[in-house]
Amino acid sequence: MYKHLITVFIFITINCQAQIPTSLVQWLSANNGKLSARINQYDKDQNNLLINKNKFALTEGKLLQQFQQSSWEVNTTVTLVADKKEAVDYTVTFHCINGSVEAASVSVDIDWNNWSEKNYVLLPAAAYNGNRYEWRRLRYSPKLYEVQDIGIDKPIILTDVPKLNGNGAVSRIQERSGDMATPSIGFSSDTTQKGMWLLTRQGNSLGDYGIDVAETRDRKRATFSITSPIVREQFVYKLCDARFPSWDKPTNFKAGDSVTITFRLYAYDAPNTQSIFDKYASIRKDFAGDNTLANALPYSECMQALEKKYNEKNFVPQFGYYAIGFRENFLQDWQIGWTGGMITTYPLLFSGSEQTRQNVIKNFDWLYPNGISPSGFYWDAGRNGNEWLGGDIRKPHTKNWHLVRKSGDAVWYITKQMMLMDKMGISVKPSWKEGNQRVLDAFVKLWNTYHQLGQFVNSQTGEIMVGGSSGGGIVPAGLALASAYYHNPNYLVVAKEIADYYYKNFTQKGISCGGPGDAVQNFDSESTLGLLESYVTLYELTNDKKWLTDAEDEAKQMATWVVSYNYHYSDTSAYGRANIHTTGSVYANTQNKHTAPGLCTASGVGLLKLYRYTGNHFYLELLQDIAHNITQYLGHPKKPLGTLPTGWVSERVNMGDWEGPETIGYVLPLSTWAETSLMLTTIEVPGLYIETDKGEVTAFDNVVTKVVKNNKKELTISINNPTPVDATIKILAEKSMEQQKIMGENVLYGCQTITVKAGETNLFTVKK
Repeated sequence: MYKHLITVFIFITINCQAQIPTSLVQWLSANNGKLSARINQYDKDQNNLLINKNKFALTEGKLLQQFQQSSWEVNTTVTLVADKKEAVDYTVTFHCINGSVEAASVSVDIDWNNWSEKNYVLLPAAAYNGNRYEWRRLRYSPKLYEVQDIGIDKPIILTDVPKLNGNGAVSRIQERSGDMATPSIGFSSDTTQKGMWLLTRQGNSLGDYGIDVAETRDRKRATFSITSPIVREQFVYKLCDARFPSWDKPTNFKAGDSVTITFRLYAYDAPNTQSIFDKYASIRKDFAGDNTLANALPYSECMQALEKKYNEKNFVPQFGYYAIGFRENFLQDWQIGWTGGMITTYPLLFSGSEQTRQNVIKNFDWLYPNGISPSGFYWDAGRNGNEWLGGDIRKPHTKNWHLVRKSGDAVWYITKQMMLMDKMGISVKPSWKEGNQRVLDAFVKLWNTYHQLGQFVNSQTGEIMVGGSSGGGIVPAGLALASAYYHNPNYLVVAKEIADYYYKNFTQKGISCGGPGDAVQNFDSESTLGLLESYVTLYELTNDKKWLTDAEDEAKQMATWVVSYNYHYSDTSAYGRANIHTTGSVYANTQNKHTAPGLCTASGVGLLKLYRYTGNHFYLELLQDIAHNITQYLGHPKKPLGTLPTGWVSERVNMGDWEGPETIGYVLPLSTWAETSLMLTTIEVPGLYIETDKGEVTAFDNVVTKVVKNNKKELTISINNPTPVDATIKILAEKSMEQQKIMGENVLYGCQTITVKAGETNLFTVKK
């Protein structure tokens, strides 16, 4: 871990304005910000009830403070950031010079006296618009229950997660630094059209930080806090319960102990909600710490291990389909989308052996026509090979609630597979084509009836059961792609209408929700990615740059879910022993507060497309973080990960304690959708992306590259394979002028490859 160091970035008003840029002085003055510090004491027997504190304003230089039976020297320094005129660094050192205090912590506060509950507050992957929405306390796996909450035109409803509240209720978010993609707090104000970002590192030798946002009863004042060690007062968050008794451990300070908190402040203009995401995208890696990538296993080896596992463990020969898992329950038997189903068959078709491809064909034959419900949508789930289910049978009132996103995933990936079959010379049977078209027509009917898609529809009737949300974010992509495949221009018309609705009602407001089937309408990365893929696909099929602009907005919102740094795990944890690099892992949603090895359930290739069409390296780097580091999480004999069996990928990458303190860095031995995400990555994201005329190479696969010759005629690259197994690497090489050409689907099928043995280095030359 760290030395006695606490590092944080913040905005403040302090009595040293001569050293602060004039623009910051004006910004702080206008927003009534004030920097303070605290020394705190708690009653551990009352779940860390705060019983004593000494709060004092900070000024540059040394201050002497008394607290209980202890004396403290607090030293504050201010440093301008050389290459960022809008940023200022502060270092605050708390030094106990005499006496002692038990069950204590220290904090830095930013107090805002000109606050408004209309301010947009963002804690990346933890709170969007402060999570200031209706909420219900529901057990996992939560589904809306009360009659008044179920219907077409209902507000967004969250489960009991850390949140800012309305209606005079207690309004406070207490988070652990590891619960965020980047430990940070940002806000923007519609009134002043200005904003602030506070960034911090994970923690110090005392452990992770506590990061809080609290509002007064009248919502006219707010406080942002950084606390070390983390002490959440009275309550912590445990799955679906934000009022679980606090288990945090304050520390005992004695003479000679010191703790340093270093923080940076960013001021920025915020003419709209998107501004907070634009600013975050430009600073997310500025201070969080090490974000180097790991080289674990090459894509080719991962795909081989996963294909073997799926044929041996997941294929059901009696009926001819690939089960989601090991069929221990209906959710691990068959789901059409979200966690596998007809998503998994795509990479198996693309890269599999002849036997695997025959299994995929059997899967298609098994699905059609029986896999389509009376509503025209796909059946939500299934079990035992011949029993189709409409929804969550564990909760009788939802037994026919079909998650819209599942059929959305299906039409998107099934259309891709039929396009691939055409390339491969595999006959697409009329029953498959007609069955998928029936579901596409059901989406058109749903939109024309309600002018929304809702989150859940009735599998029997097609009626919306739970409305709102952007859970169907992938549907416009599926309709748009199908418009070309089926030569049906109406699908494209409807796709544009749905996507425009989503942009105005969700993207423009900085929120996206309803993608997962187990998180009610908590904000999530899955629907966010669906919207991104839809906007990119619409650009590809219309050449309308409106969709490109929308996609860029969504990609920057997507970045708030992607971990920007390598979390420091305990050496005793499984992930600590495996030296896991968390950069690029993706938070699931604000309820299930774990990151995952990849995107649920996708490769993220839309980010590569977005880079090609815009030239903005941010999207390329974001995808590289996700796609490169995903292979670390595969169970493999040459790269063991705890007791995880070969070919398994668990979805859990816990950087926080939402399942309990002992689960940070543990390996949950599950076979999950993350396996499909990894397989998709190996077929849709090139191992090497080479921009020939620029002489630039991006390694998505787990190899190390270096340009060794670059002249007018050719580019030569050395490729080192540092992994323990041989690598066969897919290559996509193109010139700048080719990047404006539409990439489309299945671009890597039949692409050029190069094989590099374990530990060896090969040269690869490409003509310009």
